[in-house]
Amino acid sequence: MPVATLLPFTATPNRKSASPTSFRLTEKFILLLVFSAFITLCFGAIFFLPDSSKLLSGVFFHSSAVETNTRTGPDGGDSGSAGNDERVLAKIRKDHEKALLEAKDTLQKRPDEIKQDILNDKEKVAVDSAGQGGKQVNNLPFVEYHRPPGATGHEPLDPETRDRRTKVREMMKHAWDSYRRFAWGSNELRPVSKQGHSSNLFGSIKGATIVDALDTLYIMEMFEEFDVATEWVEKNLDFNVNAEVSVFEVNIRFVGGLLSAYYLSGKEVFRRKAVELGEKLLPAFKTPTGIPWALLNLKSGIGRNWPWASGGSSILAEYGTLHLEFMHLSKLSGNPEFAQKVMNIRKVLNRLDKPQGLYPNYLNPNSGQWGQHHVSVGGLGDSFYEYLLKAWLMSDKTDEEGKKMYYDALQAIETNLMRKSSNGLTYIAEWKGGLLEHKMGHLTCFAGGMIALGADGAPSDKTGHQMEQAAEIARTCHESYARTALKLGPEAFRFDGGVEAIATRQNEKYFILRPEVIETYMYMWRFTHDPKYREWGWEAVQALEQHCKVEGGYSGIRDVYASTPNHDDVQQSFYLAETLKYLYLLFSDDDHLPFDHWVFNTEAHPLPVIRKDKTDRPNEVE
Repeated sequence: MPVATLLPFTATPNRKSASPTSFRLTEKFILLLVFSAFITLCFGAIFFLPDSSKLLSGVFFHSSAVETNTRTGPDGGDSGSAGNDERVLAKIRKDHEKALLEAKDTLQKRPDEIKQDILNDKEKVAVDSAGQGGKQVNNLPFVEYHRPPGATGHEPLDPETRDRRTKVREMMKHAWDSYRRFAWGSNELRPVSKQGHSSNLFGSIKGATIVDALDTLYIMEMFEEFDVATEWVEKNLDFNVNAEVSVFEVNIRFVGGLLSAYYLSGKEVFRRKAVELGEKLLPAFKTPTGIPWALLNLKSGIGRNWPWASGGSSILAEYGTLHLEFMHLSKLSGNPEFAQKVMNIRKVLNRLDKPQGLYPNYLNPNSGQWGQHHVSVGGLGDSFYEYLLKAWLMSDKTDEEGKKMYYDALQAIETNLMRKSSNGLTYIAEWKGGLLEHKMGHLTCFAGGMIALGADGAPSDKTGHQMEQAAEIARTCHESYARTALKLGPEAFRFDGGVEAIATRQNEKYFILRPEVIETYMYMWRFTHDPKYREWGWEAVQALEQHCKVEGGYSGIRDVYASTPNHDDVQQSFYLAETLKYLYLLFSDDDHLPFDHWVFNTEAHPLPVIRKDKTDRPNEVE
């Protein structure tokens, strides 16, 4: 190796005289000795002086400056190297003294000050990174996590109930394992053809079943499966898509599912994802009235309504089923805009005249006027009423406006829509321009549970009456199941022409694994402990196992009156989110997700009551 390569500090690039190779042998030897002594001295200082690790960092991080100093010294040749060595040693001593002072200063600080310094440094690095074209960081505020009571429950003491609960858990495992095996990452499963299925409701967002099932997995203590689902959400759930989605469906399934998973597990990934998606839904509210569009392109922010919806109207059950999730988004993000958007919807509604005190299903977001006067507590209207009541309950019963709107609406429904059949079955009809259609949808069967949930908050002279109404609706909906060949309820059933609680039209005879009837059983069991509700729920379990279970999961049925099932080959995500969860809770004790701490969104995702605690910190989640 040429000696010149060993002399980086003594070579002087701007020198015009002889090159290093012109040195005599004795000069080379002397220079080599000097350089060796210098290296030995440096390493001795590094390894034997105190706080050598700090010194090491000073040497290595400042080596370029040292190198510059030695290379730009005077043209003195041999005489300059000694001065350079002294400067190097002086700089090493200076860095060492500085490191000792920093260490002393740090040791004098309290632990909380040190922690804050670290956080400040991290924040500064993140900001600097973002300013240099780095990825923008998530600016969510710190939220102290407290898991509400009853996230999981102990085994029921009664052996029969315990066995039935275990059976429901086995059903969940079969549905989940089949999805994971045949359709992992797709929105839903085709259990007969054993492949993935995707609805256009979600655009190109993937994983609806995973997000919808998260809280059910946790509640059933299927923690290995929950961890697998969590990992998928962290790595694969992506909302940066150029696609049009249903604001309503994405909110209740994805936002609701993520929020619930956060409140149950405390995992920050769910809070981040929920807020991220919520922010992408905000452009849907950019209408003259603030009534949101039904459909939204998540990339462009352009919205529109379903073309079939009464002259481009927004739908009551869609714009009215955002309140619970958006209030929690404001809570978890520190952004009041979410809450403001849904409270504005109420302002618009309160300015309008309600025909017979009823809320029509269609509202034009441009004019702020009702569309055609069609009223339903089933499809197109259902969860609007549910969210009025639950907004009041979720606010720790402080949202008096929501409470009044709910009980006024319930009174109008009782007066105008509730009827009894000739054989004494109570049902809720639909209202079209002042005329009743004596049809009740499977979706309407949630109302039994809703009325029972709200009965305690009604005026004292109405509480018992509303519980009776809830029980009668539950009985009617059970009859819609009992009067089919497969003991599973049709999509809609009628009360006319001598027919009661039976579907008379072919396009109303299907069953798509819906939860509403079982939802009402669960609420009625919690409030009455009448054993018939558990028996009715067990009948549904047996029918699901006998007619809907296939090798690749669970499938809906095209005609519940046929002697043998004709499967529709879709395992809906809400089967895991709602139907199986409500069955599991039906066979659980009351302290599992107790109603005084949790409120279920319309996709059965439990959200905690938002408390006003004693220190006046608003909206503290317990």
